[in-house]
Amino acid sequence: MKLKVMKVNVWKAAVADRPGGLAKKLAALSAARANLQFVLARRTESGGRAVVFVWPLKGAKQARAGRAAGFAKTRDLFAVRVEGDDRPGLGAKMTQALAAKGINLRGFSAAAIRKRFVAYVAADSAKDATRVAAALRKIR
Repeated sequence: MKLKVMKVNVWKAAVADRPGGLAKKLAALSAARANLQFVLARRTESGGRAVVFVWPLKGAKQARAGRAAGFAKTRDLFAVRVEGDDRPGLGAKMTQALAAKGINLRGFSAAAIRKRFVAYVAADSAKDATRVAAALRKIR
């Protein structure tokens, strides 16, 4: 089956590295009725701070709430969302297709639930994200 591939605008915010830091950020988005499909939070390398990435924020109300909570659209992270039927070896097939095109990945995350999967591929540039999307659309 054909994969569903789309470039996405990821939002990013700094998070206090303490109990409740992430909860406060997500509560602000929840109050604006954001239905997030992707959340990735982690401590920064230096420690003492953390960062959260989310997608999507739709419409003016959610964008305002995101900005008020310290979120901004990333200007240096270019992401592609991939969704489809899960099958053994698909992650390897996807990353091999990208390697064959000479695309160096900034990041890759994937999860499967039942018979479906979703993956997010992070690229270094808008041009690379376009190349990622084109390569992954060819996978069957």
